[in-house]
Amino acid sequence: MASWKRDFASGLIVLGPILVTLYVIYWLYGLIAGMTPGLILEAEALESLIPGDNEQAQQTREQLAQFLRVVVALTVFVILTFSVGYLMRTTVGGLVERVVDNVANRVPVMRVVYNASKMAAETAFGEQESLQKPVKLEVWNGLRMTAFMTGKKTDDGRHVLFLPTSPNITTGFVIEVHPDRFTEIDEDVEDALTRVLSAGFGDADRRGMDAGVQIDVVDELSGQSTARRTDSSEDSTGSAANANDD
Repeated sequence: MASWKRDFASGLIVLGPILVTLYVIYWLYGLIAGMTPGLILEAEALESLIPGDNEQAQQTREQLAQFLRVVVALTVFVILTFSVGYLMRTTVGGLVERVVDNVANRVPVMRVVYNASKMAAETAFGEQESLQKPVKLEVWNGLRMTAFMTGKKTDDGRHVLFLPTSPNITTGFVIEVHPDRFTEIDEDVEDALTRVLSAGFGDADRRGMDAGVQIDVVDELSGQSTARRTDSSEDSTGSAANANDD
């Protein structure tokens, strides 16, 4: 019984993220296909490529036209994103951003949605200068929290740190701390953010199959239940030990 539990948990670790990713891609494809207008490409325009007047030919032309419309929409979105990003580096772009922020902050409901989405985008896709390096901040004796250096300092020499909340990293605290109150760690920003986003369950050094899953293993001889962590490295170590014994 312990074997099939371990196999099921290991398979779930591998297939779970893949299935979720495929479902998200399928959902996004359907969303974009539903919003893409048919005037971009009519199905009749593909009649020379897929001839025929039967129902199957018409359905094939419609599906191909829908796929091409999604490709065109994504291409336009990527080009528009790069164009806006390049514009934001200029003086005109900064002026436009300030005007948009001004207008959005004057509308009560729109202000909350706009600021939250903007902060989330800046946290997820912003440059590394915004969060330069993760640190361990000791807030009480023996209690440490993960924070991030922003590269800013106050006039009295304190470092400005961002202390995110978990699992929502778009909210947190901006704190000013003396250098002797925190310790820089040998970890990149992505791994530290992964740990905060996963509420501490994510492991920067051990991912995927190596992360392991805590399951109950029942000893068939003694009938006692013990906790066991399925770990590929443990299995490989055991195999190597058996080989040495032989």
